[in-house]
Amino acid sequence: MAEKSNYFQYTTRSRLDKAINTLLGLVEGISLDGIIKPIEREYLESWSRDHSDAIDLHPFDELIPVVASAISDGRIDAEEREDIRWLCERLRSTQYYDRASADMQRLHAVLGGVAADGIVSQDELLALRQWIDEHEHLCTLWPYDEVSSLITGVLSDGKIDDVEHDLLRAFFGEFKARSAPSNAQGSVVPSTTSLNGICAACPEIEFAGMKFCFTGESARYTRGQLTETVTRLGGSVTGSVSGKTHFLVVGAEGNPCWAYACYGRKIEKAMELRREGARIVIVHESDFHDAVADRS
Repeated sequence: MAEKSNYFQYTTRSRLDKAINTLLGLVEGISLDGIIKPIEREYLESWSRDHSDAIDLHPFDELIPVVASAISDGRIDAEEREDIRWLCERLRSTQYYDRASADMQRLHAVLGGVAADGIVSQDELLALRQWIDEHEHLCTLWPYDEVSSLITGVLSDGKIDDVEHDLLRAFFGEFKARSAPSNAQGSVVPSTTSLNGICAACPEIEFAGMKFCFTGESARYTRGQLTETVTRLGGSVTGSVSGKTHFLVVGAEGNPCWAYACYGRKIEKAMELRREGARIVIVHESDFHDAVADRS
């Protein structure tokens, strides 16, 4: 029965697609700096071990030897990376997973790959910025907005200071934990470190037919004035966050890091719903006012 169970888990199309997307994301994340560190090598070897029971099944009979060859010299050069990408693109199916689902699986794995060695370099962040820019169709899906905003903020002054590095490791470490080998150490960031609820960078804000919710204190308007503005532009305002909320607007009178702990339950709820797949966009009040001005 155990043998049949092990075999069955690799015959389902969704599991197959996820395995291929995870491999592709790990390779992309780890190879951003070209050099495979010991812990990063362990991640790729762990992926191979996790699928060793299916070594004789397609497509693992093709994928695993290619991965083993690529990491044998401790580097993944551009050609090896493209060979793996080429093979994955041709083997993965989108019949059961649409493009967004497949690419989101890859993003999760990319973040895990970047975080694998506990160090986030500026070169990795710049390469990740390019990946984000090339996948704008993931906008409004968690954690695309959060990653985009975090990168934008960190790179704004052209350097990564110690505080920013801790924040990057804390956020990316959440995805590292999902695909970590069984003997890998936990996050190098203390569990008390918090990084959640980051506002979307340059969000596209529509009003007609959209549901808005507000949290925090506005530096310019009362809650009634904000509600009147949304209503005038064809939207509606709710007092609580739900899966039907389109935009959660964070008031300017608060911590500039925009951590949800500074605002309470509404951002916490929005982040929870985003993790479950809801397309709630968390926006800063200044972006809200810019969008209002554009429609005026």
